[in-house]
Amino acid sequence: MDKKIILVTGAARSGKSEWAEYLAKISQKPVIYIATSSVDEKDQEWCDRIERHRQRRLPQWQTQEIPRQLSETIDNSPFTHCLLIDSLGTWVANCLEMSAAEWLEISDRFLSSLKNAAVDVILVAEETGWGVVPAYPLGRLFRDRLGDLCRRIGTIADAVYLVTGGHALNLSQLGQSLSIIGQ
Repeated sequence: MDKKIILVTGAARSGKSEWAEYLAKISQKPVIYIATSSVDEKDQEWCDRIERHRQRRLPQWQTQEIPRQLSETIDNSPFTHCLLIDSLGTWVANCLEMSAAEWLEISDRFLSSLKNAAVDVILVAEETGWGVVPAYPLGRLFRDRLGDLCRRIGTIADAVYLVTGGHALNLSQLGQSLSIIGQ
């Protein structure tokens, strides 16, 4: 059975989550929604944001909060399902305290799980790095780790979408993968 890896990326409030949800819905497979964020009852704005996401999901979708164990989740998901992981930016933020070696190990394991997945996986990621270089080290680390992760996923994805200005652009059809460099 062919599985699909789809990356949906875009700026804040661009509609990337809605596009990913649409792709999951039209897959006509049971959907497992993987939220990489946890609810923080002390942050009302965050709770409101999470609630807006919940309201859009179909009632039959299963939701799991998985702040770190994405590889294990992919490895153990039924091949008949579609995983929607929202979002990689939050996952990267959850792992920022890791050393470079620990991050390389967990990100390599994640990419290996994606490559070997028996399940369809739709990933939502925030675009970073289109503005000024962050003035503080943690901001630069986040930007660099997320940017590198998205680039690496993009080389193995069946489709990469950029959502901006109310439109989803299929970059896999419009552009050329950088994976050809060095071949």
